[in-house]
Amino acid sequence: MSADTEQRTIRCLVAKVGLDGHDRGAHVIARAFRDAGFEVIYSGLHRAPEEIVQAAVQEDVDVLGISILSGAHNTLVPKVIEGLKEYDAFEDTLILVGGIIPDDDQETLLSEGVAAVFGPGTPMEDTVEFVRENAPER
Repeated sequence: MSADTEQRTIRCLVAKVGLDGHDRGAHVIARAFRDAGFEVIYSGLHRAPEEIVQAAVQEDVDVLGISILSGAHNTLVPKVIEGLKEYDAFEDTLILVGGIIPDDDQETLLSEGVAAVFGPGTPMEDTVEFVRENAPER
């Protein structure tokens, strides 16, 4: 491997999908990712699943972090996953979900292709380390 490959910058999209207007957690994780040396793109509030997919594909991100607190995670996250599959971007994208997600729903999201679900109080170091260890090789 060349030094360029070993020092590759991980590209992350932190996304707010749906009508959820609470974005403090998204800003906190975006800052933690930036401070860890990741390249971070923030979607802004109230994005449709299709907008998130377009941004992830156009920005060629390694990691898609979806912040959702509206309770619509079982509807909106699968729409994002399906959109990524349509663009053949699903296999190359580490999908994370952050928010208050009931345990049963976490299992469903994980079975649908989400790599990890991070709830309130998760140490930033744990999330950063998970990304470093699991971001897809390009």
